[in-house]
Amino acid sequence: MKFDKNLAPIHAYLCADGYVIRNPSTQKQKYYHIGFRNTNIVLLKDFQNKFEKYFGIKPRLIIGERCIIQNKEIYFKLIDEFKSFYSAEWKMPELNLELSKKWLRTFFDCEGWVVCKSHQNRHIGLDSINEGGLNQVKNALRKLNINSLAKKRNDREIFSLKIYGKENLIKFHNEIGFLHPSKKQKLEMVKKDFVNYIWNFPNKGLKKFLKELINKKGKVRGKGGIIATISNKKENLIRLQKELNSLFNIESRVNKRINGIGTRYYELNINKRNEIKKLIKNNLLNEEEKEKWLKLKK
Repeated sequence: MKFDKNLAPIHAYLCADGYVIRNPSTQKQKYYHIGFRNTNIVLLKDFQNKFEKYFGIKPRLIIGERCIIQNKEIYFKLIDEFKSFYSAEWKMPELNLELSKKWLRTFFDCEGWVVCKSHQNRHIGLDSINEGGLNQVKNALRKLNINSLAKKRNDREIFSLKIYGKENLIKFHNEIGFLHPSKKQKLEMVKKDFVNYIWNFPNKGLKKFLKELINKKGKVRGKGGIIATISNKKENLIRLQKELNSLFNIESRVNKRINGIGTRYYELNINKRNEIKKLIKNNLLNEEEKEKWLKLKK
């Protein structure tokens, strides 16, 4: 059996929440079952679709429960090739990087979880009783430059693998990701939670940086023609205030604001006519906002 974009996920589904079984040889009536248990319809349909594409037979879908097929030939193909899919015995196959990503995504779709406790605890994890299989997953992640920790849990006879840190979690997002809808959504939350809202003021090219910053963020507010720059971080505006005064002799004020839904933010205001003229003179205000201000002051 040759691994491709369909067989790699099928194998992972069977290792995670699947089964390839037959009844005892002592029983007269024989059955050979290949199935995937899961409550998520997206994963069930994905298994069904990939199984049909690879084996040419469509498994029966029981929504909210499983996807199953009875087929002696496919049973023996899978067992002869991969030996076992039992929880303690499955093995991750040797795959190229692209197929490895597909296998990992599927396995994490079934067995993984995502935690996003903002700025406190952000990680991806999975549990398994199969220590050898879990170490294979860890090694496959490492080949994608994703570091993880794997160890035995203290409270149960089970092993846990966890992925921490911005770089590793972003790489997982970009290289592997999730098909499972809620896990996919949580991983997006993790990625957004790592957004750096602190402005990086450079030592070299500071004037250019300030011009680009004010050009982008400086807006005319209200009928009075106040030039306002907002940020959710007060320290950004305090630093901007300092640099505007030091380099261009422009005075400003930083105030706390709360929007209509109760979110706190901060606003740097330049409201004196002479100070705004300094902005314009030094090309710190983009053309659109400059025209707005000039019309207000006519």
